[in-house]
Amino acid sequence: MNNIRIEATERSPEIDFNFEKNHFAMRGESYPEDVPAFFGPHLDALEQHLAGLSDGTVTFVFEMIYFNSTSAKVVMKLFDLLEETAERGVSVTVNWRYEEDDDNMEELGEEFGEDLEEATFKLVPVSD
Repeated sequence: MNNIRIEATERSPEIDFNFEKNHFAMRGESYPEDVPAFFGPHLDALEQHLAGLSDGTVTFVFEMIYFNSTSAKVVMKLFDLLEETAERGVSVTVNWRYEEDDDNMEELGEEFGEDLEEATFKLVPVSD
């Protein structure tokens, strides 16, 4: 499967999916006009890739500044995919990076992290 690398725009996040290394990342802001159209193909590719894993290590980095409620549904789906992958015995680590003075993103990270039982979740404060 080909890696996916999409540069961030004003309204959409950077997506960096390295399928060879099982390292995935989303960074920036997310409020695209059409959330399903923007994320759909990338989530499908990720879901297909993760479904084929039965061992190994997966790392997913979220470094979001802002995302709207529709994008939050995408994040929830990503967390579900990562948790399902961990339940099959794959070592999954989620690094939720947030600016250390951004209480909202820290709290969102805490809430998302509470849903993970098998995957490892790390809150990672980042300073300027």
